[in-house]
Amino acid sequence: MMAILNAAITQMASGNDWAKNCDKAEGLVREAAAKGAQLVLLQELFDGDYFCIEQHVHFLKRAEEIDRHPTVKRFASLAKELGVVLPVSVFERAGNAHYNTTVIVDADGRELGIYRKSHIPDGRGYQEKFYFSPGDTGFKVWDTAAGRIGLGICWDQWFPECARAMALMGAEILLYPTAIGSEPPNPDYDSSTHWQNVMRGHAAANIMPLLASNRVGRETAPDGRSDIFYGRSFIADHQGEKLAEMDRTEEGVRLASFDLDDIRDLRRSWGVFRDRRPELYGALLTLDGKTRTERS
Repeated sequence: MMAILNAAITQMASGNDWAKNCDKAEGLVREAAAKGAQLVLLQELFDGDYFCIEQHVHFLKRAEEIDRHPTVKRFASLAKELGVVLPVSVFERAGNAHYNTTVIVDADGRELGIYRKSHIPDGRGYQEKFYFSPGDTGFKVWDTAAGRIGLGICWDQWFPECARAMALMGAEILLYPTAIGSEPPNPDYDSSTHWQNVMRGHAAANIMPLLASNRVGRETAPDGRSDIFYGRSFIADHQGEKLAEMDRTEEGVRLASFDLDDIRDLRRSWGVFRDRRPELYGALLTLDGKTRTERS
């Protein structure tokens, strides 16, 4: 554990070439580590193109079991070499199921466990329900050499329940690897500021820093449909203020430092966890907001 944490986000374009994608991601991790980063966040499914734009069954062949996944093996070795905590986002096969999974790799290269994406979107340009089963791990936190981290994946970041659950479990920093960009049903709509503001709210409401890493560039499906990923990866402090941000096209890294002890003391003293009333939040356990008593 450490009090002062130097954390980094990365941002890059990914294509249909595993080796080139991994080489590029490794270069960014090395750059971040050389600048003093102890925790480096890569984007969602960085080792390939975003195959979920449309439904094509042959893409399911990309999934690999975690214990033999080449991306996990390569980046676990890199984490050990550089001494950095490195969440690794991959397409996982588990028997006949497929998951959007992140493996948490500690600074000594140990795989601490996995998180499987809980909220799976389904819409034009983001047809993930065809490829991924809803995650069955539940929300989790991990004690790492960089502090106690909580991680959600992309669509998870729009749900305050996810962030609050991880905060209640003791997370000290929230991480969101992401793949988001244009909205095909409405090409003129730009969700990027809304996307940032929702996560900045998680940071402020839970009084902890937050990192979000997104991809950039146009990616095209076999049928010709495409998404343009808008980047804008950022780091927010425990009050939700942006400390670092990337633009819509650049590839690179950004760093920020946090005193986790000071933030922990503030979080404990502020009262937002002391004054919670879980017994009043029954509506959160329903889809329609009606408790069992109201339905009877």
